[in-house]
Amino acid sequence: MKKNKNLKIAIVMGSQSDYKTMKLAEKVLKNIGVSYETKIISAHRTPKRMYEFASSAKKNNFGVIIAGAGGSAHLPGMISALTSVPVLGVPIESKKLKGLDSLLSIVQMPKGIPVGTLAIGEDGAINAALLASSIIANNNSHIKKKLEKWRISQSRSVKKKPK
Repeated sequence: MKKNKNLKIAIVMGSQSDYKTMKLAEKVLKNIGVSYETKIISAHRTPKRMYEFASSAKKNNFGVIIAGAGGSAHLPGMISALTSVPVLGVPIESKKLKGLDSLLSIVQMPKGIPVGTLAIGEDGAINAALLASSIIANNNSHIKKKLEKWRISQSRSVKKKPK
């Protein structure tokens, strides 16, 4: 990846229902001041849209892709197969298996198709945004400072004694 201070992050998800979880990634990125775009892209129902997005991600200045997916959770792996842009997978909690199915699907990528896999659900979405910001911060001192401020604020928010 060439040095580019203006890289943005893509937040993609397989369906509208995944947005309940993935909007937490948006909230973190907005708070830190990272540019992002959010899209619904289904590996199964919109394969052409997924292909076009993934194959043009680098050209469209995405530095990291956060992909939330539930159930069979093919979206992160399929995107990773089509781009050299780092992909972070967020397993969405499912009704039947509470997201374990999603987690196992995302984490079991074959060699050569890397997907950084986060925790199931809301914690995963928040941590994916922080990790993506950290990756972007390697080439952007402004984002690095904002991320450091966010971490200091988080540390200060922890009380020293219970009330």
